[in-house]
Amino acid sequence: MTTSVLLPDAGSYVEMTASDEQANRVRVVHADGAALTLSAPLVAVPGVGSAVTLRWSAAPRGRYALTCAVVEVDENRLELEVRGEPLVEQQRHFVRGGGGEQVVMRRTGFPEATGWIRDISEHSMRGHFEGTNVRDGETLHLWIQLGTEVVELTAIATKVAALPQQVPPGPMSVELVAIFSVTEAEARIIRRYVMKQQLLSRTRA
Repeated sequence: MTTSVLLPDAGSYVEMTASDEQANRVRVVHADGAALTLSAPLVAVPGVGSAVTLRWSAAPRGRYALTCAVVEVDENRLELEVRGEPLVEQQRHFVRGGGGEQVVMRRTGFPEATGWIRDISEHSMRGHFEGTNVRDGETLHLWIQLGTEVVELTAIATKVAALPQQVPPGPMSVELVAIFSVTEAEARIIRRYVMKQQLLSRTRA
């Protein structure tokens, strides 16, 4: 009998780690029962029989970690068999900082929205967007300018607050917290930027 477990959605992106190697971002092609089909960069394809760990957002609690075994490989396509149930990894307390950086939000079926960051960490971003509206739980694609570097992230909207412009009457704006998981390379960019902003704040003080 096939046992169904909680799996990431088809079409979504997850982080895949094989053994102790660096994590890679892969796309979920199909998810059903206890089986997954993934599309991965050729350089990141593990061999048949390898154990891999998949991680994706479990907002706002942290992220899911699911152990799987590679049962078939066809070029960049992987067939996985789930081993066990997904566990929630609690996020550590990330250092937050920054403020004022530009962020562009893209959503399927909606016009692109530009906003700015109130603060950011390796786990989440608090931001303000003009001329748009967002629902709690909605998937967001964010393009964030951090100094001279850019990170592109897929996030889940939480704690959304609609702010209609009163004087003069104007378009709706929102403030929200976007929860996301990052690769180690993306985490380094965010940490480096936050630390730089903290140093600048101390210098000004």
